Amino acid sequence: MPERAVLFIDGNNWYHGLRKINLGDLGRLDYRKISEKLVGRRDWTGTRYYIGRVKQRDSTQLYADQRRFLGQLTSTDQRITTHLGRLETRPFKNPAAHELRRYLGQLHTRIDGAVYHDLMDIAQRHGDSMVTVEKAVDVMLAIDIAVMAERNQFDAAYLLSADGDFTPAVEVAKSHCKKVYAVSPLYGAQLAAITDSFIRLPRSWFDDCYC
Repeated sequence: MPERAVLFIDGNNWYHGLRKINLGDLGRLDYRKISEKLVGRRDWTGTRYYIGRVKQRDSTQLYADQRRFLGQLTSTDQRITTHLGRLETRPFKNPAAHELRRYLGQLHTRIDGAVYHDLMDIAQRHGDSMVTVEKAVDVMLAIDIAVMAERNQFDAAYLLSADGDFTPAVEVAKSHCKKVYAVSPLYGAQLAAITDSFIRLPRSWFDDCYC
């Protein structure tokens, strides 16, 4: 019997990895093809995509874009499922902007007035802002790897992420004699040290993975 393989995709980390290698047409990527290509002769039993849920009240356009993307994912193959965490907005103080304001306020050297005002304007505009962060997504993915390994629901896991925070979950899976492979366009030293193999994907790898 071939080994059963499941893909666990850290959506945010995976997306930024694809952007880092300047991969185009991300919306046309076929995750059935990606899954089958990665697992090879193993029996592909599932691909689980984890991402924070965009709230409609935060951005109508992003909400619609995400619903369209997730709908496309799950319609490609019944083995592909989505698992949604939360997105939370919180205040962020930019330390570089605050340091620039302090520096300009204590500056004794005379500089051009227009330059001074431009720099102060930049510091003020970027000093305080709101950022959106994912909550519960990484925890959900890590728990699923560990629990599914304990329940013997796969023989090989492909973790599509370069995030070293998943190291404990990988260790749990391996303690149950499961193989774990990290996959990403980026490199993650912590995952490379603990997984059976770190598969780093160049842009050309995706040439035959489009709809």
